[in-house]
Amino acid sequence: MKPIWNETIIAESNDIVNIEGNAYFPIASVNKEYLRNSETHSVCHWKGKTSYYSLEVNGQTNPDAVWYYPEPGELAKGIKGRVAFWKGVQVVKD
Repeated sequence: MKPIWNETIIAESNDIVNIEGNAYFPIASVNKEYLRNSETHSVCHWKGKTSYYSLEVNGQTNPDAVWYYPEPGELAKGIKGRVAFWKGVQVVKD
């Protein structure tokens, strides 16, 4: 699978964990040159505290388009070290 934004492949992996309709990619599969740290955080009652990255591709920024759980709750431990995408990022199958 591949998340694509601004006509650019952000990551590529077949090692996907699907939770609540979201594809979580291993962070190692992400091209980190496109990630920018974000100060945004939110909380999911069962997954835990959410942190975000913004995407920067070809001079365009997509704020908080990538999210992850640095310390996911017990029920979500399978997504530790993984990220998911939204805000216009298309996740497509190979």
